[in-house]
Amino acid sequence: MSNTVEKMQSSSFTPPTLRSMQTEDADAVLRIYQEGIDTENATFTDKASEWSDWNQSHLPNCRIVATIDSIVVGWAALSGVSSRCVYDGVAEVSIYVSPSVLGKGIGSMLMKALVKESEESGIWMLQASIFPENEGSIALHRKFGFRIVGMRKKIARMNYGKMNGTWRDVAFVERRSSIVGLD
Repeated sequence: MSNTVEKMQSSSFTPPTLRSMQTEDADAVLRIYQEGIDTENATFTDKASEWSDWNQSHLPNCRIVATIDSIVVGWAALSGVSSRCVYDGVAEVSIYVSPSVLGKGIGSMLMKALVKESEESGIWMLQASIFPENEGSIALHRKFGFRIVGMRKKIARMNYGKMNGTWRDVAFVERRSSIVGLD
């Protein structure tokens, strides 16, 4: 854990602020992503990618960070789901909060801002695939109007950690905008 996060943990909680993600946030974004990966309940990915790969796989807009005392403690971003133009208004949600500040409402702040920014960008459908064991993430998505469309049983096998070789289910969730794509 970085010294800045340890310092933040030892002080009283300061409310976070949100801002657009900048290239300078790359190390913090990837660190928080790796912290999520290390839980084995966030993604099938076993290691955070290089920034260039992360940057290329996420939409250039709808990238938000939460900071406390100028330290990035969470982030949210969107990825396109298809290269076909008919799906330009559909995006996949990624939202990660540092374990050092879980339970402080940061995920809700990020999701609220991400939904707003996605609709301002013309996105009519948000979706996510979440391990059912990640109850906090499912609750967060449901709080913001996502519905569970279905459970994808044994969709892929973990290839790292304590769950290496284990087939995993994912809950497929989606949120249809009530203001974009109504025509």
